[in-house]
Amino acid sequence: MHAEEIGDEEFEALVQDALDRVPDEFRDQMENVAVVVDDEPPAGQHLLGLYEGVPQTEEGDYPWQLPDVITIYQGPLVRMCADRDELAHEVYVTVVHELGHYFGLDDERLHELDWG
Repeated sequence: MHAEEIGDEEFEALVQDALDRVPDEFRDQMENVAVVVDDEPPAGQHLLGLYEGVPQTEEGDYPWQLPDVITIYQGPLVRMCADRDELAHEVYVTVVHELGHYFGLDDERLHELDWG
């Protein structure tokens, strides 16, 4: 199946599968973070995903903190992949990359770990 034939529901399932593959020791530490799918990044930005929030390494102890948000952009991921298997892999890499930001890793460190 070509990646471009994948619909919204199946793409969201790939994102959920990627989250399910995150090791328990990290998944258990994910608090107050929402993972959402959007069609495209903001105009002029070439992104596959985006983390918005305060990394865990910088969080204070605030009782009413807004949730952090990880957005996975369906359009660019689908366009860059030839088939479903490649798309599933790239979705996983993108989810892990954005979770890395949530846990306080910068792009340089994520690239060193091959998650960039």
